[in-house]
Amino acid sequence: MPCLNEAETLATCIDKAKNFLARSKIHGEVLVADNGSTDGSLDIAATHGARVVNVPIRGYGAALRHGIENARGQYVIMGDSDDSYDFTALDPFVAELRSGSDLVMGNRFQGGISAGAMPLLHRYLGNPVLSFLGRLFFRLNVGDFHCGLRGFNRDKVLDLQLTAPGMEFASEMVVRSSLMGLRISEVPTTLSPDGRTRPPHLRTWHDGWRHLRYLLLHSPRWLFMFPGAVVFGLGAILTILLAAGPVQISPSVVLDTHSLIVGCMAMIVGMQCFSFGILARSYAALRGFLPASVTGERLRSAATLERLLIVGALLTAVGIAGLFHSIWLWANVSFGPLEYGSMVRTLTISCTLIALGLQLAFTAFLQSVIEIGT
Repeated sequence: MPCLNEAETLATCIDKAKNFLARSKIHGEVLVADNGSTDGSLDIAATHGARVVNVPIRGYGAALRHGIENARGQYVIMGDSDDSYDFTALDPFVAELRSGSDLVMGNRFQGGISAGAMPLLHRYLGNPVLSFLGRLFFRLNVGDFHCGLRGFNRDKVLDLQLTAPGMEFASEMVVRSSLMGLRISEVPTTLSPDGRTRPPHLRTWHDGWRHLRYLLLHSPRWLFMFPGAVVFGLGAILTILLAAGPVQISPSVVLDTHSLIVGCMAMIVGMQCFSFGILARSYAALRGFLPASVTGERLRSAATLERLLIVGALLTAVGIAGLFHSIWLWANVSFGPLEYGSMVRTLTISCTLIALGLQLAFTAFLQSVIEIGT
């Protein structure tokens, strides 16, 4: 149980957990990871038979990580010490752990959320949205991504080398468990209003952003590659349609050079974003905080520095040819006024090809720099 000034509810939580252990005939302990309490929580924990470990680093994640490291059991069940979770009803967690699950998540939406136990913003927006993104990004079959009551195999979780110090620790545990191939299951659990009179430690927007930030930073595909591919594709379609001339959409709507410029800009931005995704995914795999991707390895083998440089050189050469063609047309009129539409169209597409070719070449070199020494 992570603890920071929980004197009002800590005794109740410890007693419930000890009663569960006694009733279930489980050889275990109640461990309180104290994060600097000044309200007598340590004395309460000791009086009620819990073992206390002092955590020198502030933060929800730091307290949990320190507690897990000091736990003595094969399995660990973590839960907040605010009396919002029922520590007398942990049988489903134990059963799943004993059946081979490495991580057992509680699902409050399946088990039941009492009136006033969860703010409406968390219940209908924050938790559902973040849980959906977690399932989408990491292909997780978890309905309640941020439930604070969960059980796990201690050694397996320690092997994950979790580092998040704050509330995003909850997301880190689930994400890294999935990435490392741990067996994850989910059981219904309940949530009751906490028994404290003071406000909770959770800060809605601040901690929500930290969770979202963690999910995005650990999914380069969804942060960079998929958006980049979509933007590039839409820009390429628009550019190809307008390359030969204006397109009449309706009697009053015509797409011309201004729309062509937008399409070309989208191609450049999309290519840059997609390149960031490739580089970020490669760097993450080399650093070890994301596993190596089979698809990524195949792409790296096929898209060598030399091959990418050839493609980049071809794009740049075509763009330079178009640029010189524009200069030649300009010279034919003694560098005087030119027809606006055709000149702008040629120049825009040519400069775009040059930019794409150079982007590709520099990305290839940066990828090679990242891989030095591997």
